[in-house]
Amino acid sequence: MTAAPRNVVPPDPARLARQAPEDILDPDRPIVDAHHHLWERPDHRYLLPELLEDTGSGHHVVSTVFIDCMAFYRAGASRLMRTVGETEFANGVAAMAASGVYGSTLACAAIVSHVDLTAGAEPVREALQAHIAAGHGRFRGIRHAGAWDADERVPRSHTNPPQGLYARADFRAGFAQLAPLGLSFEAWQYHRQLDEVLVLAQAFPETSIILNHVGGPLGIGPYAGRQEETFSHWQKGMKALSACPNVVVKLGGLGMRIGVFDHHERADPPGSVEVARAWTPWIHGAIEMFGADRCLFESNFPVDKITCSYAVLWNAFKRMAQGASDAEKTALFSGTASRVYRL
Repeated sequence: MTAAPRNVVPPDPARLARQAPEDILDPDRPIVDAHHHLWERPDHRYLLPELLEDTGSGHHVVSTVFIDCMAFYRAGASRLMRTVGETEFANGVAAMAASGVYGSTLACAAIVSHVDLTAGAEPVREALQAHIAAGHGRFRGIRHAGAWDADERVPRSHTNPPQGLYARADFRAGFAQLAPLGLSFEAWQYHRQLDEVLVLAQAFPETSIILNHVGGPLGIGPYAGRQEETFSHWQKGMKALSACPNVVVKLGGLGMRIGVFDHHERADPPGSVEVARAWTPWIHGAIEMFGADRCLFESNFPVDKITCSYAVLWNAFKRMAQGASDAEKTALFSGTASRVYRL
């Protein structure tokens, strides 16, 4: 089993047990959870039963999108091809969910795994085709995370990327293989790297780029206690990115320990009112810049589970969306995800 990346810590069950119960808001609204993980690691298990316990906690979650997390790589395969095991695993989970035995939620209806895009154009294309075959119609794209910061207190992404990954010639040679195969790219980087995503999006306007976790605002290391400065830098980067029609934004991921909020450090989990109040400037800011039809809510579970429960998180999202029209709510909670991931 693979050890958890340093920016991921398991949720505390005892703490979550102290979560104050809440009535589910707008319980009939269909939700596509656009970003979650599944894994079994030495310190934490989050597989289909745990996911369905969360998605079944009151909200109407119709389907989910599995995102790469180094889960169940093929043993004995080459470094490039071993990641196909993750797609095989996620597709197996999807088949279990699609059987109806576990309820109506279509878990892992879309699958995003990892391919090392720096491996060369032809090898990358072969690896992508292997993922497509393994996904049996569910494979949608890859995430080659590029989150990097010069300060050693800020963890790099689980793929241990070098500085400036998205600008490297070898990375771009692999990246160029995505669009011809109808595949998308998940961009995961920190807020000070948004200009790197901008240049990439401009260079590949035909490739769909899905920006993870509202652009990755940091609140640890040199960014601790500098939320206003971080927000200003983030806002500038996001505004520039919004001019790229091939970029959409996932709304969520602000409950991680690397982020700008300390909710996860508190003895008791916050309620949806408090989460919504704290996250609103970032979430509303992204929606105002990109529009509801280019934004999609995500749980980022189980990573964000260190902050609050699944039911409370989606209540918070619904509070943040209260001022939106019904059409905008449909886009934010299910429509954009359904279009982007072809559900």
